[in-house]
Amino acid sequence: MNQFWENEFVHTAAYFSVVILCMIVFLAVFELVTKYKNWEEIKKGNVAVAMATGGKIFGIANVFRHSIMHNDHLLVMIGWGVFGFILLLVAYFVFEFMSPKIKVDDEIQNNNMAVGLISMILSIGISYIIGASIS
Repeated sequence: MNQFWENEFVHTAAYFSVVILCMIVFLAVFELVTKYKNWEEIKKGNVAVAMATGGKIFGIANVFRHSIMHNDHLLVMIGWGVFGFILLLVAYFVFEFMSPKIKVDDEIQNNNMAVGLISMILSIGISYIIGASIS
């Protein structure tokens, strides 16, 4: 039975499954902290929400990519992924706080693509910084 868990295909499937589950949970958390409903806005064709959400998805995936690359144990990988997600969440709140003249959530909900693009690039950029710091 030990050989089963050491098989590279099983190993990859385990990491994949855990990351997909974490991504669903983390996107649900992002859904809770935004004023709009991501998937409803995307269904209506709101490109700004799609860009912001895409940046969050990319950011989460990038953090987990680095976490997988630098950790041999599934639980340690999850721990770093969760920590990285928390940092991404903090960056989201800092972005809202650091732009007092712009209500980021309102602008994204109103399909302001410039704000959506900055939000996407912020999520992606911060995920690279978080990923580089994972050991």
